[in-house]
Amino acid sequence: MARPALIHRDFFARSVHRVAPDLIGATLLVNGVGGLIVEVEAYHHTDPAAHSYGGRTERNAVMFGPPGRAYVYRSYGVHWCLNFVCEGEGSASAVLIRALEPTEGLAAMRRRRGVKNERLLCAGPGRLCEALGIARRHNGLALDKPPFELRARTEKIAVAIGPRIGLTRAIELPWRYGLKGSRFLSRPFRA
Repeated sequence: MARPALIHRDFFARSVHRVAPDLIGATLLVNGVGGLIVEVEAYHHTDPAAHSYGGRTERNAVMFGPPGRAYVYRSYGVHWCLNFVCEGEGSASAVLIRALEPTEGLAAMRRRRGVKNERLLCAGPGRLCEALGIARRHNGLALDKPPFELRARTEKIAVAIGPRIGLTRAIELPWRYGLKGSRFLSRPFRA
């Protein structure tokens, strides 16, 4: 059986609202560790919850660059979060990777996270980054070159859609996407 096709940077040069659901079921590996993307959130530059909404800063500069790059930041000064920059250069839109179904490098993930429960390894953006070893050094790196490996989904899937999690602004926007029925989501979708 042939391996799924690699995802290249041009995949991200589209609307963040097209890229986000298309990432569900894709495979994300960082240095060979990772799994299936089961949950993401879209952030558009016109969205008050987006880091780019107030303009370019040192922290969010990668979002204003070319699509197909990693935007990595610290959330609340505690957890790293991984985003994929989308749309054209200057758009400053991105997809937050919220959860994975771990499939590759489980021993490394368990060691990094200090937990054995597979469901909790990558359920949430902070857990995911800890499990995959993602930190500031990954900020700005191309998503189609090592240490990243992204592969397209190979089968038809059902995508759940709902409001994003943990926000105080634009909370009503249905810009969270997930693999319907997955037990690896950070939080279930409302039926």
